[in-house]
Amino acid sequence: MENFIHKVCYYETDKMGITHHSNYIHWMEEARVHFLDKIGYGYSKLEKNGVNSPVIGISCEYKSPTTFEDQVEIEVKIKQYNGVKLIVEYIMTNLTNKKIALIGSSTHCFLNSSEKPIRLKNVLPELDNIFNNMLQA
Repeated sequence: MENFIHKVCYYETDKMGITHHSNYIHWMEEARVHFLDKIGYGYSKLEKNGVNSPVIGISCEYKSPTTFEDQVEIEVKIKQYNGVKLIVEYIMTNLTNKKIALIGSSTHCFLNSSEKPIRLKNVLPELDNIFNNMLQA
């Protein structure tokens, strides 16, 4: 699967010319949306099927800074999945200098339209299979 590429915008940098740390979380979301679209289960499709998947946790380990106009490749992987909770891992590499910029993760649960927890295999068994297969790959 193709990785997501983000080009650092000027407004994402601080006075020192370095990307502000909060932007990496936005990039995680951009990459996750791209990833879900590529596997055929974008947020629109999830919501049409009555499934919401809110973020319930974020973890970031900043390794190396990025700056204006750097191209950042974001690899997205399923780190853990049990049908109720999903942990997505992100590895961000600065393509300008080939250094890892960030290793992070986001934790998600699955809720129905009444905001009650659900088991994904009961609502979207095909997506449940996709996530399970990605764990085994």
